[in-house]
Amino acid sequence: MEEEEEILEPEKDTQQDSGLAAVIDRVLDKGLVINADIAVSVSGTELLGIKIRAALASFETAAQFGLQFPSGTDMATAAWNEAKIEKEDCPQCSKRVSTEQLLNENCPWCGWISAKAKAIAKAKVTAEYS
Repeated sequence: MEEEEEILEPEKDTQQDSGLAAVIDRVLDKGLVINADIAVSVSGTELLGIKIRAALASFETAAQFGLQFPSGTDMATAAWNEAKIEKEDCPQCSKRVSTEQLLNENCPWCGWISAKAKAIAKAKVTAEYS
């Protein structure tokens, strides 16, 4: 009697998030910029002119695209410094992790270890026993 080999394939989530939280997450992840010029004119004479520029983004997205903040804004916050660190998605859990930590150590969320980190650990063990 032959046993059938079960093939496991990753399942895609066909139900997309459409709630407010998903919209806010997407806007903060990608960023949103609004530029508007409003002019009020009477008989061809401009009475009032307003220029509006607004940007809505996470600190990480703002740092990535080099968005300028108003003068006098204190950018030495921990969130801004954290956002300037280059990050990548973990191949196992897809969480954003510092590229340096992901390649040289491990993922702090799931424990995934890169081939480079394994080689570094192996070299340390070999050096200790030499």
